[in-house]
Amino acid sequence: MGIANDTLVLVTDGRKLLFLRNEGDSEHMNLNVEGKERRDDAPDRELKTDEPGSVFSSGSPGRSSYEETDFHQLEEDRWVHDAADKVNSRALKNDFEQLVIIAPPKALGELRPKLHKETEKRVILELDKEMTNQPLAEIEKLINGETQKEAPPEVLT
Repeated sequence: MGIANDTLVLVTDGRKLLFLRNEGDSEHMNLNVEGKERRDDAPDRELKTDEPGSVFSSGSPGRSSYEETDFHQLEEDRWVHDAADKVNSRALKNDFEQLVIIAPPKALGELRPKLHKETEKRVILELDKEMTNQPLAEIEKLINGETQKEAPPEVLT
């Protein structure tokens, strides 16, 4: 058992976003790209302006510095939040009835709390995998494999 016709599939990570639509049926999935976006990493010098700060410690003669902020991770998190906004907007416009989300574990952790209740109700499958650079056939294979696990075994009579 695959996913139903017209199911929306969101494949994302911190750098790439794909919206796919199943134009096949639950027996023969046929994913087609509806939209894609890609973000290029900016160099560190464009993301930060200063060196990490430092503080004097009252108990010791030296200084300690703050841990440097990971600006690339912040950009990835912001990208995932934007993906949530986009899928929420589509859910509120009734653009889809069912949603499959495929994202690495970190991205899923950022995405879940940003999903609107309407979007959450439509999620039928979440897969914690990095698939943004895979061909559509591999994404279909992954979804089919996961839906086969969930389907009850057929009873032979």
